[in-house]
Amino acid sequence: MKYISTRGETPPIGFKDAVMMGLARDGGLLLPESLPAVDRNTLNSWRNLPYQYLALEILTLFIDDIPRLDLDALVERSYRQFSHPQVTPVRRVGDLYIMELFHGPTLAFKDIALQLLGNLFEYILTDSGSFMNIIGATSGDTGSAAIYGVRGKKGINIFILHPEGRTSPIQALQMTTVVEPNVFNIAVRGTFDDAQAIVKEIFGDLEFKDRYHLGAINSINWARVLAQVVYYVYSYCKVWKTGAESVDFSVPTGNFGDIFAGFIAKRLLPEGCINRLILATNENDILARFVREGEYATGGGVTPTFSPSMDIQIASNFERYLYYLRDENSEQVRRDMAAFARTGTIDLVQFKQRVQQDFAARSVSEAETIATIAEVHARENYLLDPHTAVGVKAAMELKSDERPVICLATAHPAKFGAAVQKAIGREVDLPPALADLTERESRCQVMDADVDKIKEYVRLHGLS
Repeated sequence: MKYISTRGETPPIGFKDAVMMGLARDGGLLLPESLPAVDRNTLNSWRNLPYQYLALEILTLFIDDIPRLDLDALVERSYRQFSHPQVTPVRRVGDLYIMELFHGPTLAFKDIALQLLGNLFEYILTDSGSFMNIIGATSGDTGSAAIYGVRGKKGINIFILHPEGRTSPIQALQMTTVVEPNVFNIAVRGTFDDAQAIVKEIFGDLEFKDRYHLGAINSINWARVLAQVVYYVYSYCKVWKTGAESVDFSVPTGNFGDIFAGFIAKRLLPEGCINRLILATNENDILARFVREGEYATGGGVTPTFSPSMDIQIASNFERYLYYLRDENSEQVRRDMAAFARTGTIDLVQFKQRVQQDFAARSVSEAETIATIAEVHARENYLLDPHTAVGVKAAMELKSDERPVICLATAHPAKFGAAVQKAIGREVDLPPALADLTERESRCQVMDADVDKIKEYVRLHGLS
């Protein structure tokens, strides 16, 4: 299995090289040269597998340069710390299914990919005797999950940029209270899009990237998307056993990474297993507008919401879907992305009907988010975090009578206490992993959204 860039100007590479490269050298995103697909007999053989065993089967379809026994050990180590034996359990809540993705060490869905990615990095670096400096931007949960994935690992320093004051207080503390010597938190004066643009610009400086062996943990890294494909298949198998041959998924998304993993899962499984992907956004609705109207265009800036991990205008992973929408035409993707850089718009109206075969979309307001948390809690005695509430509201509005909907619960509600309290009128109990956060030592550097200053900070503190 070789990996190629959406922009077509990076030579094909193996999986391990793709993991270490992160962003392709031509500025594009890496994808498999061809996508595998499984038949009904294979899917039937997966039907009752525990999560870790299923993960191994799926990963081996995309990875041929890590021995199966080594990959098995990496998978087992990655999910050992999860508090639920099923890793991503599926629960029936009213007339919806909820897939709980928050049983990892930082109580967010990012743990599922980043525990694996951290172990992959360590495995590859140990084999090569090299080092790396990870640089990433986070709108909330990615940062802490990445930090927990590599904290204390030899040969790795990690630099995480987050928008100052624009994450939830607990999200910020989960990052800044990790004070291992290899962890560096940077609060950027600006938005997540500012932080993400800095990271992309740094990766575009190939001399700097090579000198400091930069690695990516954002969902631009293909390994993150691949790890997330597993839980779509796992939850499909769970619901399939109830008699449903076809399902929809409702996915709260801002960066298009999680729902793109669903798109890959849809391509992997036999036709009809996954019917529609419901794309749920908050008031920052660039992706919902694209599905409804066919134009991918930035709006008038980022609006802070109760679901800060989706407070994004420019979705990093959209380029991967664009590659398939353009029938794998890398030259056209390059033209599209160049136009977007100039104008903030890509006109894809001609593909609207095709896009709407893959996705339905709904933008959910702040009032609807809070009302959904309150409604589900009152009716089902089940507590949603605000991101999950966005997905649940979209599912309520767009579900079909013909198929069940699996909603992705992307974070523990205790991480967003202010929103939950507004919805149900009381504070949510903190789980043990969060109970003493405010008492821990905290370390963070506040900096301007200036790429040169960030690069200088990496020069001073990075491995070389």
